[in-house]
Amino acid sequence: MQTERTFSVTREVHIAASPETIFPFLTDPVKMARWKGRTIRADARPGGEYRLEINDGAIAIGEYVEIDPPRRVAFTWGWEGSPLVPPGSSTVEITLTPDGEGTLVTLTHRDLPESELPGHGEGWDHFLPRLVDAAQGKDPGPDPWSEMAPEGGGK
Repeated sequence: MQTERTFSVTREVHIAASPETIFPFLTDPVKMARWKGRTIRADARPGGEYRLEINDGAIAIGEYVEIDPPRRVAFTWGWEGSPLVPPGSSTVEITLTPDGEGTLVTLTHRDLPESELPGHGEGWDHFLPRLVDAAQGKDPGPDPWSEMAPEGGGK
């Protein structure tokens, strides 16, 4: 039996804040909403719900797989209504590594079909700078993607 090959998107950013400061921005729905999504439900424990509404046409659904404060968070991810990346079909892993006066944040989104790499890369390229601002105490401002017209199943 042949299985479909899957691929990963990896991004790194440096944040001038400690892992302890950044970690709640990955698990607390109020802090998460400052940098991504307009509505978030997050039950940050293994098996707990992860639901992110970016806009009317982009709703990511999954569950937390691993919570290791303040070092690592992993959760499944997929788009409501998407046949290519259905809810829970891919995994996002975020590690926080102390680095000098700040933290190196490494995000790996794995188990994606090759055709979905550009869109997911664009999504993380959009959201990670917003995380940097929020975790450093800046206001990233309203997310322009929250008012985008539905495209049917996410970025």
